[in-house]
Amino acid sequence: MTLFIFLGVLFIGILAGLPVAFALLLSSMALMVHMNLFSADILAQSLINGVDSFPLLAVPFFLVAGEVMSRGGLSTRIVALAMALVGHRRGGLGYVAILTAIVLAGLSGSAVADAAALVSILYPMMRKAGYPEGRSLGLLASGGIIAPIIPPSLPLILVGVAGNISIAKLFLAGIAPGLMMAAVLVTIWTIIMRGEEIETLPKASGAERWTALREGIWALLLPVIIIGGIRSGAFTPTEAAVVAAVYAIVISTLVYRELTFQTFVEVLMQAGRSTAMVMFLVGAAMVAAWLITVAQLPQQLATLLQPLIDSPRLLMLVIMLLVLAVGMVMDLSPTVLILVPLLMPVVRMAGIDEVYFGLMFILNCSIGLITPPVGTVLNVVCGVGRVPMSQAVRGVGPFILGYIVLLGLFILFPQLITVPAAFMAG
Repeated sequence: MTLFIFLGVLFIGILAGLPVAFALLLSSMALMVHMNLFSADILAQSLINGVDSFPLLAVPFFLVAGEVMSRGGLSTRIVALAMALVGHRRGGLGYVAILTAIVLAGLSGSAVADAAALVSILYPMMRKAGYPEGRSLGLLASGGIIAPIIPPSLPLILVGVAGNISIAKLFLAGIAPGLMMAAVLVTIWTIIMRGEEIETLPKASGAERWTALREGIWALLLPVIIIGGIRSGAFTPTEAAVVAAVYAIVISTLVYRELTFQTFVEVLMQAGRSTAMVMFLVGAAMVAAWLITVAQLPQQLATLLQPLIDSPRLLMLVIMLLVLAVGMVMDLSPTVLILVPLLMPVVRMAGIDEVYFGLMFILNCSIGLITPPVGTVLNVVCGVGRVPMSQAVRGVGPFILGYIVLLGLFILFPQLITVPAAFMAG
C-alpha cells in the first residue's frame, strides 16, 4: 500500500505540472502522514541533510568548468583539431562531430551543453556541405549523450550519491562504455554515408595538423589530468572538480585569452542557478529516499520482483525496460534520484555489481534524452538548429536503435563493462 501511495502521489503531482522536486516533497509528506510520522522539523532537517554531502561539492565546480570551457575557447579548438585529423574523409564532418563529442564529454560532463556546442558549431557547416539535415541532427544529438557516461559526469555523481556507489569507480568504469557508444555512432554513420554524395574537405597538411594540435593540447590535457589524478589516488572526484574548474579558468584567461571578467561573472551566475536547481532536487530526493527506507518500500519491491532475484540478467532486462519507459517521459536527474534509491537494495540482493548497474542506469537514462516526447537534448538540438522536432526525430532513429542494441549487449555480457572497469581501477 505504501509503495502505491508514494508513486501515486508522485506521478499525480508531476502530471499536475508541479516541478519534480516539489512533487517529491509532496509524495514524501503523503508517506509521513500515512505512517503517522509527519513533522515539519524532520522534513526540513532531512532536506538540509540531503545536500550536506562532500561528493556533491563536485557539482558546482564541474558546472563552472563546463561553462568556462564553452565560453573560453576550448570547444572551438577541439573542433578545429578534429577537423584537421578526420575532416577530409567521406562524411568527414560526422566523424569530426563524434571525435569532438568524445573530447567534450571529458571536459564538461553535460549532455545538453555538449549537444548545444556541437550543433552551434558543426550543424551550419554540415548543412552547407549538403549533409542530410535530419541524420546530421540525429548524430549531433546522439554524440551529446556520451557526456553522461565519460568522466567527469554529473549524472554519475548523482547516481553515486543516490545509490551509495563509489564515484571514483563509476568515473573510471565509464571510459570503456563511452568509447563503445562512439564506436556505435561511427558504424551507423559509415553505413548512412555510403549512399551519399557529399563534398569532402581538403586534407590538412602536416603543418596545419601540428598547429591544431598545439592549439588544442591544453584542452586535451584536462581529461588526462582528471582521470590520471583519480586513478592514481592523487585526488578524489570532488577535488578533481576543483582542479578542472581552476585549470579551465587559467587556460581560458592566460593561454587562449577569450574569457573576460564580464563573461566569467555570467558563467558563475549560470553555474549558480544550475547548482541551486540540482541541489534542491537532490535534497527533495534524499527526503524521499529516507522515507522509502523507513517505509521498507525496497522490501516490498523485492517481494514483487522475487521470481527474478535468482536471474540477474532477466532482472536487469526488466529494470532496464522500466527505466527506458520512465526516461522517455522524465528527465535524467529526477529519474536517477527517484528510482535508484528504490532499486538499489533489490540490485544488491540479486548480487549485481553496483558500478555496472550505475553505468547501465545512466546509459539507459541518456537514451531517454534523445527520445520523444520529452527528449531534453533533442529539444535543445532543435532549438539551436532551428528545425522542427519531427525532422530531428526521424534523423535520430538509427542512432537510438544502435544504442539500444549496445544496451542489450551489456545486459547479455556484463563483462564488457566490468572487465575494463576492473582494469582501470587497478
